[in-house]
Amino acid sequence: MSQGQQERIVVLSGPSGSGKSTLVRLLVDRAPVKLVMSISATTRPPRPNEVNGTDYWFLTDAEFRKRLAEGQFLEHAEVFSSGFLYGTLSSEMDRAWSQGGWAFLEIDVQGAMKVMQQYPNAVTIFLCTPSPGEFERRLRARGTESEEVIQRRLATAEKELQLSDRYKYVVVNDQLETAVSEICEILKAEEKARNA
Repeated sequence: MSQGQQERIVVLSGPSGSGKSTLVRLLVDRAPVKLVMSISATTRPPRPNEVNGTDYWFLTDAEFRKRLAEGQFLEHAEVFSSGFLYGTLSSEMDRAWSQGGWAFLEIDVQGAMKVMQQYPNAVTIFLCTPSPGEFERRLRARGTESEEVIQRRLATAEKELQLSDRYKYVVVNDQLETAVSEICEILKAEEKARNA
């Protein structure tokens, strides 16, 4: 596998409420390059209708920690509010590359920083809303979280925004279609540069 092939990684991060989930679905369908979604591993139990190897790799706590000790994770984090572990197995990169695609990781800022250390040429994109007030409006519009959770997410978003300059690209998700088009243009340019 060529070095260029191994650098085909797209990392997308952004605070809660930045519209990542919807944007990711559209990108996988429309991107000018083949994007292969990385499947995260977790120790949380599957929810009804979730499928192992499709939604997540569901691992026991012991299995996750064993693989972690063996260096099988590209990045990982413990979500303290839940007590569960989440991470990206390095084998997910190989799975994407063996399909001739770009490994597409939708991960938090903490995980993205770890990926950047190992793959400095990864295409890193930070997705944000037009203003910090918009984050709060979107979070409240969901109507699914308590005030305590909203405040915690807003504090996290503020910290994440401070690291946005470490990303290669910052895309403002004001209009979904515009954001998708902008990221498609970024990917087209990055693919062209790697094929040059």
